[in-house]
Amino acid sequence: MKLRLSLVLVLFFTFKMPYCQTDTMKPNVLLIICDDLNDYQGVFGGHPQARTPHIDKLTNSGVRFLNAQSNIPVCSPSRNSFITGVYPHVSKDYGWTDLKKQPVLKHNKTLMRYFKENGYKTLGSGKITHGSVMEDWDEWGMPLKHNYGPLYFDGEKNNSNPSVPAPFNSIGPIDGSYGRLSSVKSEGIEGKKGWVYGWDKKPMRYISDNDRDLMQDELHAQWAANKILELEKNETEQPFVLAVGFVRPHTPLHAPDKYFDMFPLEDLVLDQWKPDDSDDTFYKANFNTENKDNKGPKYYRMLLESYGGDHETALKHFLQAYLACVAFVDEQIGKVMDALNNSKFKENTIVVLTSDHGWQMGEKEYLFKNSPWEESMRIPLVIKTPDCKENFQVEHPVSLIDLYPTLKDYCNLKGSNKLDDLGGDLGGFSLKPFIDGKEENWKGPKGALSVVGNFGVDIPTEKQNFSYRTQNWRYIRYGNGQEELYDHKNDPYEWENLALNEAFKEVRRRLSHEMDKLINTE
Repeated sequence: MKLRLSLVLVLFFTFKMPYCQTDTMKPNVLLIICDDLNDYQGVFGGHPQARTPHIDKLTNSGVRFLNAQSNIPVCSPSRNSFITGVYPHVSKDYGWTDLKKQPVLKHNKTLMRYFKENGYKTLGSGKITHGSVMEDWDEWGMPLKHNYGPLYFDGEKNNSNPSVPAPFNSIGPIDGSYGRLSSVKSEGIEGKKGWVYGWDKKPMRYISDNDRDLMQDELHAQWAANKILELEKNETEQPFVLAVGFVRPHTPLHAPDKYFDMFPLEDLVLDQWKPDDSDDTFYKANFNTENKDNKGPKYYRMLLESYGGDHETALKHFLQAYLACVAFVDEQIGKVMDALNNSKFKENTIVVLTSDHGWQMGEKEYLFKNSPWEESMRIPLVIKTPDCKENFQVEHPVSLIDLYPTLKDYCNLKGSNKLDDLGGDLGGFSLKPFIDGKEENWKGPKGALSVVGNFGVDIPTEKQNFSYRTQNWRYIRYGNGQEELYDHKNDPYEWENLALNEAFKEVRRRLSHEMDKLINTE
């Protein structure tokens, strides 16, 4: 198991037994989801310089899943999957299809709807799913259209931060933008150059770190903290789900100066990296790396070109922005957790922290998510219950697909995850045996299954690209049959592909068989 510091798309579920609980009452749930958060947290060891005291504090008070994986390492299908409990290869949801329009998942209940049918009050704000499902929420916070900023408005259109060098800045205002908020002065006047909240170009004022409007994630944290106070004041006995979707560290990687100042460029160290590490992989043979949708290799090349081909200099500039955004979202998480811990709900709350997927920081000449390797797949996952062991670690592989059945189990939810027979079956297994310290009762698989999809429902499942992670191995099988095999016990950075080594033939066959059993379970 590779100890790596992570930021991970973060997903927090807080389950609480209501005050004055009776046998008929159900626990409340606080769900916090972070976007593009890999394992760059102190407690997960992804990067030695990451600053995440609030995530670390939560983790040290609960159960830490060291080998948790995303089932598909790209935002929309990952969220669609864990919010409905359906494997991506079952729904054939591999791209950016709106949840309400996806041919299979539109027949499934979202987790929020499932809770609502079981008597819960549902409250949310931020990025939970791609595509609005407002009918599943009793109350909603900040506008969805403001999730991805702030963006830089150049007077005519949204663009990348002017401090970002070419050609990386040509990628655009989302993925092609990073840097300090102080790189742009913004008067907050409509139609003038400066920071805006989103695609509607609503102005955001920034004069200095101490004289500015709040960023989106700060507004989400403020809303959530106030909602906890409101729920306590109202003394409601109705159980609730409170979901907060933080966007950081998703691009654009913008944050106030104080977070960048935590990570001086001259002091930064890059994670372990090996030149030509992609030479024994088969990603390029299975994906058109010139395709506009194949962003990882393209972004890496463009970032290096922007800094004269110097890998270390280029990656340090991007890494600084990523770590700053991780520290920023960690502080927002701390605000929500402080509100919870200072409320009457503290002692009867279960907290779950996770992310939709990770992020690859230049390894294998790849700068993005949506790859079959550890950096894209591994996510932080922490679950804290009132009676769980503190600072307890689980090394068995699990994945996001297990969250839906876990919440169903803990909250005693009744009914199907389907709206009708056209919906996908519930995948995954409850993680309660691990949390209760009874791993021998685990009924799930030996490994975690993920897919890196070739987009389109017309592509047969067997032509998709699957990645399978066990405690000691990662096995990858591409759509054309090519394979990769990595021994995590001796090669935690996945530097040596052993798939063609005859000494590991039986290991490869065994893992391939275990993978097929999961793929064919529909």
